[in-house]
This record gives sequence, C-alpha cells and structure tokens, in this order.
Amino acid sequence: MSPVGLHRVLEPAGVLPQAAWRLDADPVIAPNEVRIRVERLNLDAASFRQLREKHGGDGARVRAEVLEIIAARGKMQNPVTGSGGMLIGTVEEAGRRSPLGLRVGDRVATLVSLTLTPLAVTDRLARWDGRSEQVPCDGHAILFARSVAAVLPADVDPGLSLAVLDVCGAPALTARVVQRYVADRAREADARPVSVAVIGGAGKSGSLSLAAARRAGAARTVGVVPVVEERDALEAAGVADVVAVADARDPVVLSTAVTSALGAPADVTVVCVDVPGCEHGAVLATADGGTVVFFSMATSFAGAALGAEGLAADVTMLVGNGYVPGHAEFALGLLRAEPGVRRLFEARVAAD
Repeated sequence: MSPVGLHRVLEPAGVLPQAAWRLDADPVIAPNEVRIRVERLNLDAASFRQLREKHGGDGARVRAEVLEIIAARGKMQNPVTGSGGMLIGTVEEAGRRSPLGLRVGDRVATLVSLTLTPLAVTDRLARWDGRSEQVPCDGHAILFARSVAAVLPADVDPGLSLAVLDVCGAPALTARVVQRYVADRAREADARPVSVAVIGGAGKSGSLSLAAARRAGAARTVGVVPVVEERDALEAAGVADVVAVADARDPVVLSTAVTSALGAPADVTVVCVDVPGCEHGAVLATADGGTVVFFSMATSFAGAALGAEGLAADVTMLVGNGYVPGHAEFALGLLRAEPGVRRLFEARVAAD
C-alpha cells in the first residue's frame, strides 16, 4: 500500500490525499497503517473562524456543517479555507509494517493535517456545542506510513497538549530562521541586532513564536494584536519586548506600528493571524533583505507574491508547512519553560 495514502483516495483519482475531494475512511487498515480511536479534534483557527462567521455564531449549525463535511469527504477539510486541523486519540491497531513506532494503547496527537487524514465520526459530535476549536468526539482516523504523530506527554493536560501541538511547526521554523540571521551577522561581524515582529502575537502560534524568537537570539521583538484585551494578556505573559495594537489588514497601520515599536522594519515577520488580507502589511513591515514567514491558513499566497512585487520589496517569503524535525518536543519545551506562554494557553483552553 502507498506510504502516502494514495490507496485511500476515492476521488479524483491520481492525487494525493490532501488534494483529494473524498477519502476512504474504512477502519480496516493496511499493513503499513495505524488506526486511531479519536478523542478530540482541534479545528484550524482559520477554518473555525470561517464556519463561525458563516453561521453567525450558531453552534448547532457549525456542528451540523462539520458533520456534513466529514461524512461527505471522509476527512475534515473546510471547502472554503482548504484547512483542517489535527486530533488526539488512542492507538487502536498498528499494522505490522507501520514505521511510526506506535503501539496499541499509546495516546497520541497527529502532527499531520486533518485535510489528509481519513476520518469517520460515530457520535454525531453530541458533546460539542459548536462554539470552540476543540471538538470532543468519538470515531476513528487512519495514519499512513508517511504520517507523523507524537505520544502525548504525561506531565501536560491532553487538551493543553492538543492546543500546543496543533501549532508546533510555527515556533520551530521561527527559531530556525532567526538563528540563521543571528549566525550570518556574527560571521559577517555585523553588529546589528536581529528584530522580529509576530502578527497575531497573543494567539497559540504567535505566543510560541515570540518565545522561540527570543530564545533563538532575537534582540528585539514586537507582538502585534488587534485589540486592547489581547495586548494586556500578551504584556502580562512577558514574551514580547513591545506589544502593539493594530489592524493587520491595514498595511500602513501595521507597518507603522511595527516600525515604531522596533525603530525600523523587522528583519523577520511571522504572520500568525486567522483572518485574510494581512499579506501586504506583513511585507511592508519587513526590512529589505528580510524574511516573512506565513503560518496563517488565511493567507493568499498570490496576494503576498504580487503585493511584494508591487511594493518593490526585497523580501524572502516562506510558507510555514507545519513540519520541522523535532517540532513537537521543541514546542512542548517552550510551554514548560515559559510560564507566560503557558498561562496564555491555559486561558485559551479554559475558554474553549
């Protein structure tokens, strides 16, 4: 059987599972697959926002649409945003040829998107009110040979682990990018400090990215948030040198806020928002020769590329693909070591 799950694609033929419209979620596994008894889904932030806004905050209607998507597609992939999320559950059966190293009874988080994970729900999401990103449920999911999963740590609440692991690629890639800037400047005897702006700094991926940037050697960081309440929470967490309030959809306002906070445009700008229309502001807020990392599933990459061209901006743009070797351990390590980040996550999980 295909290690990337081609045998699970029902339509259209010949595409990878993520690009497929419909997957086969049959619980009978191939020798290189693993079946997970699902405990909880974590919907991607951009997907959940789109569903909530579409249905005017009506949780029952949100729940009904999520059920409809899963039943129709054999996976959870929002047809508007194209994004999904991830899940936690318990290994129910592991094929004898599975290379994932999972054993029956392991409690795990999948570190691949629900957009490519065969999924079936059996409880009609009866325990979910449709008003939170985390979705308690019963059902099963299938992992392929090329899937990625992490055994949940014993010292972290499962709901908290799910929230962290959902975005663990963001801090790992942020650290990698910042470390390269720091190393390059040291090698060139360039005394300029490395500065980082994180758009959506009070969110899950944003707060972890701020902590990762500082640990990687960033000398100056700014977290940008849309409202005063998030500013207060992020300032209390203490993971950003400066917190600025700005609408990231307004390019001039965003770039002015970043430049005012840092004294110059950022060397590295990390976009962690769940709303569209923030591409041009992120580019404008970044210095020539800088890097913009897009971790938002609401990003228009055509808009980002054309916007940079139109602004004559000499910036490198990276797509955060959610996978960096060691990303799960790195993110959980930040949670354990950064009390401010942990407080932000615990408050969010409690609110959910």
